[in-house]
Amino acid sequence: MRAVIQRVTRASIAVEGRVSGEIGAGLMILLGVGRADNPEATAYLAEKIANLRIFSDADGKMNLSLLDTRGAALVASQFTLYGETRGGRRPSYTQAAPPEEANRLYEEFVRCLRALGVTVETGVFQAHMRVELVNDGPVTILLDSEKIF
Repeated sequence: MRAVIQRVTRASIAVEGRVSGEIGAGLMILLGVGRADNPEATAYLAEKIANLRIFSDADGKMNLSLLDTRGAALVASQFTLYGETRGGRRPSYTQAAPPEEANRLYEEFVRCLRALGVTVETGVFQAHMRVELVNDGPVTILLDSEKIF
């Protein structure tokens, strides 16, 4: 499972002109599900993200987590995080999970974040989404449940 997380002051997702999810301060999470992913990877990544200390404390140091700040998360499924481009110019997505399995683990990831106490908004699985955000910092972190980066 892969995630691109961005610390934001606000973020929203619209599908067909209607807002499906919107948050103030917190994290925008783009989540990719791979063929080898399982519920353990989902729980690991949710816990890692909720507790990652990337918010500023009173001294301006990145020392607080999403849980500490009581920020929200906006989660969008993004299979393109598994795009393989080493073989040519057109990405291959063979390492992305099939849609039914990806949706199941995406929903499980959202459930895990909520169980940790995070307020979560979402996009719409397999929809064309328009994502707007204000990256705060900017702070952008790449995570992978297999710890390859």
